[in-house]
Amino acid sequence: MKHAQETPFEPVWPEPSSRFLRANLPPAPRLPLAETLGPRLAQWVTEAADAKGAPPDYVLAGLLAVAGATIGNARWVRVWDGWAEPPIVWAMCVGLPSAGKSPALDAVIQPLRKVERPLRVKAEGKLAEWQERGDLAAVAEKEWKATAARAIKDGDTPPAKPANCDPGPKPHIPRLVLNDCTIEKLAAIIDRQPRGTLQCRDELAGWLEGMTRYSAGSDRPFWLEAWGGRGFTVERIGREPLTIDRLTVGVIGGIQPDRLKSLLFKSDDDGLLARFMPIWPQPVALKRPGRWTDEALLERTLERLLQLDLVTDEHGGHKPLFVPLTADAQALMDDFRQSSRRWEDNAEGLLLSFIGKLPGMVARVSLVLACLDWAAEDDPLPGEVDAYHFKRAAELVGNYVLPMARRAYADAAVPQAERSARRLVATIRELQWQSFTTRQVLKLERSGLATVAELDPVLALLEDADCIRAIAEPAHPQGGRPSRRFAANPVLLTKA
Repeated sequence: MKHAQETPFEPVWPEPSSRFLRANLPPAPRLPLAETLGPRLAQWVTEAADAKGAPPDYVLAGLLAVAGATIGNARWVRVWDGWAEPPIVWAMCVGLPSAGKSPALDAVIQPLRKVERPLRVKAEGKLAEWQERGDLAAVAEKEWKATAARAIKDGDTPPAKPANCDPGPKPHIPRLVLNDCTIEKLAAIIDRQPRGTLQCRDELAGWLEGMTRYSAGSDRPFWLEAWGGRGFTVERIGREPLTIDRLTVGVIGGIQPDRLKSLLFKSDDDGLLARFMPIWPQPVALKRPGRWTDEALLERTLERLLQLDLVTDEHGGHKPLFVPLTADAQALMDDFRQSSRRWEDNAEGLLLSFIGKLPGMVARVSLVLACLDWAAEDDPLPGEVDAYHFKRAAELVGNYVLPMARRAYADAAVPQAERSARRLVATIRELQWQSFTTRQVLKLERSGLATVAELDPVLALLEDADCIRAIAEPAHPQGGRPSRRFAANPVLLTKA
């Protein structure tokens, strides 16, 4: 009589443990819009979301990223001596294709492009003038070289090079928002545009897949530094290295839940994903779009934020104006850091990395909110970030952004062994393995499954959960240890 465990595809399987088949998705938290923004911008976000048929959460995420990048290196927040943060916010809008991510982001990106347009037109006019001067300079230089050559031939002193041989530096065309750009080109832009810029990606998954592996090459360290506003040197083939004093780039884009889940299972916990503010609201009901009371408010707000100038140092370079926290705001930061430490006690993996960055995120958002109040609500220009703005930022981050992260990173916010087990289940589904060997799994080199020491406890866990079953295979004809093969519970291949 043949035992069930010897048959690879025995039709009778126990129901597998559900914890490895699906995430226990936490509900989306309530968006504290009125508690976060001033009344004008809160109304604008609500009406923009209504007009675009999208959740206001996406519009707010885009607003924070766009405003932070527009401020850029003009203002940094100084928490206390030795700790300063740029206003940069990286936001990730999570949702299905029909969730309204792209329309919501259009609501904030299009005003930014409108603000950029006159700056580009002005710069393009200067570029045309420069090109004309360049043509004349080329003629003047040619004549000078001929005159100098004759003088040298005649034994005379060659004339000095005329000033009109130099057309001056090439004018820079401002780029407040980019959709796709190599790091070499982006570094060249920021070298001429020290304020920084914004990277907008309609779909973040492909971009992130290349960034979240340690083997991704030179792009990953570039983007890790771009979030922090740190100095960075870009090595360029055939050209001199380009050093940026403060590499400051905002990022905004969308991603589908399944693509995010795939990233969580395939990627290493390298800190890059943890730098994003993940926003995954419930979809809104379909209805006819509403109308804006003041559609141009954001455009005027961004124009005003661009009036915030960088500080010129004694060497002619540019640096931020550092805006300090008041003593009361610093006390609130101490309280928030204590809360973050408590949250870390119940977190692992990506969520733990995310929580570690929350104090810095609160400091950044508090500066952005203070500047938005000045630009949109006609409040005084902030010379410091007070407790009022810090408290609003802390409540947004602690009561909304953190629950959103728990929701978005639910599959990665579990113990390592269980996370690796879910990763193997996802691999079985992805490759439609009815059966597999340990060698097949190891060859994929996926995080948490790349060594025998990592894989063995995962296999035991999934066997206990009735997700897989060991299959006895005959010994190798020449002896040696039999290969280890497992059958997958058919439910794994049919249930999402």
